Amino acid sequence: MVAARSWLWGTVALSAGAFALAIALAPASSASPGRGLAWVLFVASSGHVASTAWAYALPDVRAHVAGHPWRYAVVPAILVLATAALAVALPSRGMAWLLLPYFGWQFFHFQKQNLGMAALAASSSGVPGLSRPERHAILAAGWAGIAGLMMRPSLLQVEVDPHLGAVFPGCAIGYAIAAITGVGLFLRRPRPARPAGLAVSYLMALLFFLPVFVFTSPYAAVGGLTIAHGAQYLLLMSHLAWAGGTVGGSTVEGSTVGGSTVGGSSAGISRALRIAVLVNIVLIGGTALQVASHVDASAGVVRSFYGAYLGVVMAHFVVDAGLWRLRDAFPRRFLAGRVPYLVRPAMDREAI
Repeated sequence: MVAARSWLWGTVALSAGAFALAIALAPASSASPGRGLAWVLFVASSGHVASTAWAYALPDVRAHVAGHPWRYAVVPAILVLATAALAVALPSRGMAWLLLPYFGWQFFHFQKQNLGMAALAASSSGVPGLSRPERHAILAAGWAGIAGLMMRPSLLQVEVDPHLGAVFPGCAIGYAIAAITGVGLFLRRPRPARPAGLAVSYLMALLFFLPVFVFTSPYAAVGGLTIAHGAQYLLLMSHLAWAGGTVGGSTVEGSTVGGSTVGGSSAGISRALRIAVLVNIVLIGGTALQVASHVDASAGVVRSFYGAYLGVVMAHFVVDAGLWRLRDAFPRRFLAGRVPYLVRPAMDREAI
C-alpha cells in the first residue's frame, strides 16, 4: 500500500537525515548551534512535545482520556506543578543533578518510540511482530546508550560530574553486544518475515545510540537522537491529521458511510483544518516551551517556568506511553480506525 510505504520510508529518511544533519552541522563542544540546526532542534524537540496537545482534540482520544483521568490529567498536572516548585526551591547545582534522571527518562522514552516504530513497520508490512528477544535487544541497546550518557554528562551539557567516566567504555561494550545480538536475532527470521522496510527500521532502532559512543560534541552525539525522535513523531501525527478517522466503524472521510460518498470539498476543508491546527500547535506551543526552557538561569517565580517546562516534557512521556503502546487495546483500535494501513493483521508465522 502506497500510504504504508510512504510512512515507513519517510520515517527511515527523516531519521537518517536527522543524524546526518546533526553531525554535519554540530559545532564544537563549547559553541552554540548555528541558526539552521537551532531551528531544526526547536521543531523536533519543543515542537513535537507541543504536538501531543493536538491528540486531545480528537473525539476518540478524549473519550479514552475521560476514562483514565489519572494518567492523562492528574499525573501530568502533578509533574508540572512539582517541577515548577522544585525549580524555585532548589539551587542551580541541585537542579542540575535532577536533570540526570530526567534525561535518563527522556532517552528511555526515545528508545520506546524506536521500538514502537519497528513494531509499526512489522504491522504495516503484514509480517509477524517483533519477538520478545528482538524487543529486548532494542531495549538493551537503549539502556546501554542511556548509561553511557549518564556516565558522561558533558554530552548532555549538564554541569555535574558523577566521576564515573571510567565506566563509559563498559557501556560501549554492552551496547555493541546488544546491537550485535539484535542483528543475529533478526537474521533468524525467515526471509519473507524480514522485508527491507522492517529490516532498516529494526537496524536503526539498534544503532540509534551509536553517536553517543562515537562523538564528543554534544550536538553530534545527542542532537541527531533528538531530531530523529521528533521527526518520527511529527510524521506519524501528520499521517493521523491527514487521514481523518472513523465513526462507529464507518469511514468519515475519503470513502463511504452507509453507501454514500463522503469527501469532496467538506472533507478537504476538514483535512486542511486539521493540518493547520497541528502546525499552529507545533509552532505556538513549541515556541512557549522553547522560551520556558531558556529561563533556567533566572531566579524566583520566573525560574518556575523552567521547572514547568521540564514537567510538561515528562507529562508528554506519560501521555505517549498510554496513547501509542501497541500492545494495549486502545492504541491499536485508535490507529486502526485512522491509519489502518499501519495496523494490518500479521501473516501466519507457520505460513512463512
